[in-house]
Amino acid sequence: MWTLSGFADEISPDLDEQCSVLHKLGIRFVEFRSAWDTNVLDLSDEQLAQVRDTLGRENLKLSSVGSPIGKIGIADDFEEHLRRFDRALHVASYLEAPYIRLFSFFLPEGDDAAVHRDEVLRRMRALADRAQGHDVVLLHENEKHIYGDTPERCLDIIESVGSEQLKIAWDSANFVQCGVRPFTDGYAMLRPHLEYMQIKDALDSTRTPVPAGEGDGEMVETLRALREDGFDGFFSLEPHLQHAGAAGGFSGAEMFAKAHQAFTGLLAAEGIEYH
Repeated sequence: MWTLSGFADEISPDLDEQCSVLHKLGIRFVEFRSAWDTNVLDLSDEQLAQVRDTLGRENLKLSSVGSPIGKIGIADDFEEHLRRFDRALHVASYLEAPYIRLFSFFLPEGDDAAVHRDEVLRRMRALADRAQGHDVVLLHENEKHIYGDTPERCLDIIESVGSEQLKIAWDSANFVQCGVRPFTDGYAMLRPHLEYMQIKDALDSTRTPVPAGEGDGEMVETLRALREDGFDGFFSLEPHLQHAGAAGGFSGAEMFAKAHQAFTGLLAAEGIEYH
């Protein structure tokens, strides 16, 4: 049984409105990235307590902490960022999230990625080492303009670090925006390490996000293969239908509902059960 989740801050900055819309859509999990226009890692302890109380009252659980870890330049101070990762580990424990999303560092425009490989791997190993002893799995997402923005470099990270606590979060739209055909070019390569699905599609011609199934993200092929492979995990709506930027995206309640309808329509057409 596949489980739906979503970046509820794409609905509204207000946590209560986020919860209300999720309930209307029948979604019972959240990939928690922000509330009240404040990133999850910047919420105070008092705000985190309010989040936990609200989610508990609304019978919502976390699928993942949608952290910004790894969304800094490869030349930026890593020691300070590693301390920020400690906050992510605390938040994941406090809110009982099984996963933390992260990234593999922005590279200078025009640079050969291979020049930065050793430093990227050093940092990713440090993050994986820091997570040891914590009951959480780190999910590397293939964001644009980071080291791991292609299937080959995503695989390089996972295999080189070699940690059972570092897996793949798959984002079809981000692959499309990097000129990659997601299923054709990446699925077989990454499937052994694929742990979590971000649901976002995009048009190759314009690189703009669109609802699932309306772009070039090879969503149907991917869903069929996951079903055949016996995948059992989270599918997190991250539609970016009104705004998309380096820090995240926004859709609004109406467009978020449209994104939900598009994705669940694909599942229904394929006869795939979900909750």
